[in-house]
Formats: sequence, C-alpha cells, structure tokens
Amino acid sequence: MPAKNMKTSSGSGSTGLEAAAFVLVDSPFRNFVPYDPAEGEPYMGQSQLDHFRKMLLDWRRQLMEEVDRTVNHMQDEAANFPDPADRATQEEEFSIELKTRDRERKLIKKIAETLERIDTEDYGYCDTCGVEIGLRRLEARPTASQCVDCKALSELRERQLHA
Repeated sequence: MPAKNMKTSSGSGSTGLEAAAFVLVDSPFRNFVPYDPAEGEPYMGQSQLDHFRKMLLDWRRQLMEEVDRTVNHMQDEAANFPDPADRATQEEEFSIELKTRDRERKLIKKIAETLERIDTEDYGYCDTCGVEIGLRRLEARPTASQCVDCKALSELRERQLHA
C-alpha cells in the first residue's frame, strides 16, 4: 500500500498506526502471533522454545526463498545491453541485490547459531550478564543474545572506540 494512498482524519499523510501497518506488510513476520505465556509458566520452557524455533525456521525459509529468487532473477535478467549506461544500471542493480543477499547470508548463519542455542537450552539468556532477555525483545529480534541493557552498553562502547 503506497504511502500516498494513506489518509488521516485531516486528509493528508499517514497516522502512526497506518505507518506501522504499512511496515508490517513488508515484514518477514507477516503472520506473526505473539507468544502469550500461561500464568506461572517457566521462562524458556518447552512451549516457548518451540515458538521461537518455529519463528526462526520460518524466517530462515523466507530468506532462502529470497536467495533462490535472486539467483533466478539474475540469470533471467542478465543481458548484454549495447548502451553503456544501461549496462551500468543493470550492474548496479545486481550489485545492490548481491549486497543484500550477503547480509541475508550472514543473518541465515546467525539464525543457525540461534537454533543451536535453542537445542542446547541456552537461548533467551544474556551472554554478558546471564539475565533473561525477555519474550518481547526476542520476538522483536529472535537472534538477540544480549539483554537491552548490555546491548546498549556494548553499542555505547563501540561508538566511543570508533568516534
């Protein structure tokens, strides 16, 4: 849904809710259902681990499908244009696609590492301090290995070193 088709009560722009709905349409978690823990359910019990395992497997499957689409697209669309500007445009488009796929390749590797953590029942706890990362943070970023506080400190240190 293009942003220009969104309307607010004043008739222009988009509301925060509409913008959020727009983002969710393009999200890899379109059919995402948040986990609703039962009262007294232990943190990272089997049902929670199963929830995150399914989430990660679905995400990995979607990324792998994108890789396949890219390969097919590049094979189908590869052409030797006589115009140098057209060739340059096509090469730039392919370059951008390959960079995107490289980031996704790294993400697929991180998903595999996270699935291993689930199998060893080490998932959901901060690597730095050992506290629970939290269901909502893990649902927002299933590959998270640090709690919000430790991640914020880590990013602050990194900014200070590279500033």
